[in-house]
Amino acid sequence: MIKLKQIISNGIEQTASLFTPIALTYQWIHQAADILNNEVGHSAEKVKRHYQNLLAQMSGSQLEANYLSDGLTHFLKITRSYWSGLFHCYEVKDLPRTNNDLEQTFGVLRHHQRRCTGRKVAPSNLVIRGSVQLASALATKIQTFTAEDLAKVEVASWLELRSNLRKKQMKRIEQLRFRRNPQDYLFSLENLLL
Repeated sequence: MIKLKQIISNGIEQTASLFTPIALTYQWIHQAADILNNEVGHSAEKVKRHYQNLLAQMSGSQLEANYLSDGLTHFLKITRSYWSGLFHCYEVKDLPRTNNDLEQTFGVLRHHQRRCTGRKVAPSNLVIRGSVQLASALATKIQTFTAEDLAKVEVASWLELRSNLRKKQMKRIEQLRFRRNPQDYLFSLENLLL
């Protein structure tokens, strides 16, 4: 037991210099998480300013990060690329900080579409009717609709929605016709024009 303790303490002493960059980067990551969690409830501008100060500190201390400087450079690069949309959640009430919930919602819809059709990928009509299908899937999660509820729908708005969906479908059909045979498609357009 004493020999094992001696080996461990010996190993810790010999690798002590390797732990300094790890401790520093962990400290930065925890500071970043604290700033973005915003438990205090700062305004979006204040959160942005605090986060910007932390990033400046990280950028100025890259030499201290030693062998982890490549990872730090990558972190700073990715943060810059997401910067424009990083602070909207502090400006808009009840906006989720991540898009995981939104992605999960779309994923559930794609999963159901694949299961219904038996395909490995979602059907192409999901592009056309996806907005309606997504809205109905979300609404039925919240409440169950009866036939009486569905009968209360305004016919004019329903017809307008169907018309818009039909226009989208026709655009997709035209695109498909063009992709299959561009010359015939363009020839028929010229004939219609003349």
